[in-house]
Amino acid sequence: MQHTKPNEIRATVRGTLRTIAVALVVASATMAPAAHAQSNAVKELAAPPPIQLPLKPSAEFAKFPRYAGMLGARQIVLRLGPKTDDPSGVHGEYQFTDNGEVILIAGDRTDDTLEVEESNDGTHITGNWVGKFAADGTLTGERMNVDDSNPQEFDLRPLAAGAAIPPPTAPAAPAAPAAAAPAAPTATTPSQQQSGAQTGGQAVNGVSNLRTGE
Repeated sequence: MQHTKPNEIRATVRGTLRTIAVALVVASATMAPAAHAQSNAVKELAAPPPIQLPLKPSAEFAKFPRYAGMLGARQIVLRLGPKTDDPSGVHGEYQFTDNGEVILIAGDRTDDTLEVEESNDGTHITGNWVGKFAADGTLTGERMNVDDSNPQEFDLRPLAAGAAIPPPTAPAAPAAPAAAAPAAPTATTPSQQQSGAQTGGQAVNGVSNLRTGE
């Protein structure tokens, strides 16, 4: 029976361990990129899609009721509807009719009171709205900057589905002051007529006490 020497056993074990270590290194190097790629894919699925600027009208808001009217001196069309995850929440967008700029809007409606914030890039708040809904659906109020400066009145009226956007309404011009009415001629009394007949003659060159004889 042939016996294996201790040195040969140790050499065989070391060789086997070295082979296993190399295999583990290779396997780790192969799995790392795959795990990294999978992690990136999960992040991309979880993250919201990037916002494209300038903003464009959203298909999500296309079904919402429309309101058209003036914001300051510019005409806008507002699309506003309820949020699905918040009973009092509303969101939507408005668009200027002169240059097509789109502004996102979101906030709350409590009974007939509307309080919303706006953003021109989907990230930063650029203004606040406070308004009231009338019984006929008209929405009026003020839009202000974030620091409550530069208030602008808005007056928006609901549009029927499929109805054309009306032409913009120019802000009302201040009323011109009324022209002064011409003074009515002073009526001559009978006593004045009698006095003139008694003195006789006519005034000369505007001097009342100098008269020509008849």
